[in-house]
Amino acid sequence: MNEIVAGALLLLGAFFVLVSAIGILRFPDLYMRMHGATKAGTLGAGLILLGASVLFGTLAVTVKAMAVFVFLLLTAPVAAHVLGRAAHHEDVPKWERTGVDELEGRYDRSDPEHDGPTGVTAKG
Repeated sequence: MNEIVAGALLLLGAFFVLVSAIGILRFPDLYMRMHGATKAGTLGAGLILLGASVLFGTLAVTVKAMAVFVFLLLTAPVAAHVLGRAAHHEDVPKWERTGVDELEGRYDRSDPEHDGPTGVTAKG
């Protein structure tokens, strides 16, 4: 019975990883590609790790799988956020049908020491 549950989790995880890969290839701009990679990719990896821990059934494998999944949950959104902000700061083009840009006009591009959307500079 454990093999059936593990196999189902592994197949479902592989499906979400495939959806993530297709999203990276098919979405029209960097921001949407990042969204597809982080959301579906993290879910797929989590399901695969859960399937591996069910299949092996040992405490050591379960603890390692949980640690990897927690690491993914903590790092994937932060990495996507940093990449998205850097891309926006460098004026990476958005899809022409993008309706709302919450950060448009929030940066003073003439100030090279600007480090945030509030107008506060590194000098003070």
